Amino acid sequence: MSATTEERFLRSSSPLQRLLSRPELGSVVGAVAVFCCFALAADSFLRASSLGTVLYASSTIGIMAVPVALLMIGGEFDLSAGVLVTSSALLSSMFSYQMTANVWVGVGVSLLVTLAVGAFNGVMLARTKLPSFIITLGTFLMLTGMNLGFTKLISGTVSTRTIADMEGFDSARALFASTLTVGGVPVKVTVVWWLALVALGSWILLRTRAGNWIFAVGGNERAARAVGVPVAGTKTGLYMGVALGAWICGQHLLFSYDVVQSGEGVGNELIYIIAAVIGGCLITGGHGSAVGSAVGALLFGMTSKGIVFAEWNPDWFKFFLGAMLLLATLLNTWVRRRAEATK
Repeated sequence: MSATTEERFLRSSSPLQRLLSRPELGSVVGAVAVFCCFALAADSFLRASSLGTVLYASSTIGIMAVPVALLMIGGEFDLSAGVLVTSSALLSSMFSYQMTANVWVGVGVSLLVTLAVGAFNGVMLARTKLPSFIITLGTFLMLTGMNLGFTKLISGTVSTRTIADMEGFDSARALFASTLTVGGVPVKVTVVWWLALVALGSWILLRTRAGNWIFAVGGNERAARAVGVPVAGTKTGLYMGVALGAWICGQHLLFSYDVVQSGEGVGNELIYIIAAVIGGCLITGGHGSAVGSAVGALLFGMTSKGIVFAEWNPDWFKFFLGAMLLLATLLNTWVRRRAEATK
């Protein structure tokens, strides 16, 4: 069902049908259940400072989950997203240090190169017709090797050198890694970035022609191409969107800790995909929302920190994450079938 058809259906259906048709319904139900569980299991979970910690953990996943969700709605994957975050941070740090330039120069160069990696994935997908799994797996391996190889070649170790004393560091930290106080609660600036990306992603999907194109190429690529949708350009733009999210997360990583370990980020791409799937995105494409990805990231944050607050064995975290993934997928599939049956 295309975005235009879906909007027409939503306008003409009952409130219950509209509710059941929302892709994020399953994740919202799951989020409420997880919140109630940890609120009962851990008194400290409801403290203002604890909620700030949960939001921070959620935002570091959510910033990437939004563009990954849009990419999945468009019918593709990006297995290089996790290491691209680290690549972005390494490039900013090493370029600034080696060129003895203002750190904003390194930040700018990192943005251009990171976007170029995203464009490379999109162009390779369009030109070779290979599955995105293969293309981005290749990018993942190349970036992993480059991260380690260039870092050891330039700095002699597996981590970057400090740039905390360089010009522009404080202003960059204020933008990417500062802490705000909202109602007496410390909130990381990544939460602001996260909410802004959710709003931007929702606007693109629901209010722009590009949003219709994303749903169209994810639902039926051949049909989309037949009606004039720029399939290659749309998918390249989506990969560049993932690269933009990786750049934001990479700068946060750098300016939070000053130095970057070259081996970080491996495996995080699966977490971003899990957050998007829990939030209602279908593996087959053509269905999902930016809001759902945010709820999926919030579920991740609540579970990872709630287990700590409840003083449970953290070894069980991935078990809970896997269970949430399966339950959310089953619920989303059931809800979608019920919604289609009531048309």
